[in-house]
Amino acid sequence: MKTKPEAPVARDEALAPREETLPQPEEEAPSSLDAPREERPRRKAWPWIAGIAAAILLAILFSARASQNKKAKAAAAKKEAASRPVPVVGMAANTGDLGMYINGLGTVTAINTVTVRSRVDGQLVRVAFHEGQIVSAGDLLAEIDPRPFQVQLMQAEGQKAKDEATLANARVDLARYEVLVQEDSISRQQLDTQAATVRQLEASIKSDQAQVESAKLNLVYCRITAPNSGQVGLRLVDPGNMVHATDPNGLVVITQLQPISVLFTIPADRLPQVLQQMGAGKHLSVDAYDRDMKTRLATGTVLAVDNQIDQTTGTVKIKAIFDNETRALYPNQFVNARLLVDTLRGVTLVPAAAIQRSPQTNFVYVVKADSTVEMRPVEVSLIEGDEAAVGKGIFPGEVVVVEGVDRLQPGSKVALNAPGGSPQGGGARPSRGPSSGSARKTKA
Repeated sequence: MKTKPEAPVARDEALAPREETLPQPEEEAPSSLDAPREERPRRKAWPWIAGIAAAILLAILFSARASQNKKAKAAAAKKEAASRPVPVVGMAANTGDLGMYINGLGTVTAINTVTVRSRVDGQLVRVAFHEGQIVSAGDLLAEIDPRPFQVQLMQAEGQKAKDEATLANARVDLARYEVLVQEDSISRQQLDTQAATVRQLEASIKSDQAQVESAKLNLVYCRITAPNSGQVGLRLVDPGNMVHATDPNGLVVITQLQPISVLFTIPADRLPQVLQQMGAGKHLSVDAYDRDMKTRLATGTVLAVDNQIDQTTGTVKIKAIFDNETRALYPNQFVNARLLVDTLRGVTLVPAAAIQRSPQTNFVYVVKADSTVEMRPVEVSLIEGDEAAVGKGIFPGEVVVVEGVDRLQPGSKVALNAPGGSPQGGGARPSRGPSSGSARKTKA
């Protein structure tokens, strides 16, 4: 009796239309045909898996290619930026002198300041000056009514004439008494009394002469003149007022402007340098600058050094004198004083902006002939203002970078510009000293 498999028939019925099934021979339905029918759906899923894998692979390849392109572009940009010249401003080193200064805050003080007062009492009848006028010693400033003093002079002269007449009569009597004493007509005592009277009258004449001179002096004092040269201040008394010798304010104040002095302080630690130079007989120069330290007002010399140090501030006072020909200095004006202590002569000078500092040393960027920069260690002797004195490491004529240093590295290509902003042609200017290569060889 023949049997048919149940599971394959069920699948075929689900897939094929319903038809009457005929009995098949036993040899036409072997059991080995059931396996291919079960694997048919699995073979249809493989194309989808392969497609997804290919898409993922393509995405990975595309991403890797884009990353490579991006890196290539960045490297090209970096290479282009590295090859592009860096704009810098350079200046050539030169040989010159550099002064060593001590700065201090100072005050302008007048050498002479005089309050003009009346030396007699009287009415002020005339003022002969204008406020702010420059006067010379002996110029008339004011006049006081002289009439009372003229009357005193006349009285003194009259008293003197009276006493002179009395003295003349006493001298005649004295001569007569001397003859009578010889004849023994009068006593010796009477002669001595007459001689004393003559001497008394002579003393009175001297007193009268003093009164005359005093009256004449008062007349001179009625004309008030300038005791010294200088600038007249604001008028303190108007004409018509009564003035007295005891008035505290006076008539006017005269301040001397030429010459004028500046009193300034320096640190006590720098005093030995100043004393050493002054002990050698040198006249130390002092420059007076304004508050901003930009404009030099006048130049003078040290006049004196104070004899003690201020312990509260650790400073010492120095007085300098100035001709003040331009009258740029004014009394009680605050100035910045720069005392020239010493001068370094024949040194190599570079701009102070070119000096760069690292934890190890000071260095500058030197522009070579091929428009590349070299980092050169230097020894800085002194920095004063915008200039620096370099002892070793650079030679006169070599160009150093003063602006644009922050973007430089050793070997960077640069486009050199002048300080005014205009580009300089070619590379660095030829140096008058040894080349940078020879300097390195000498150092090695």
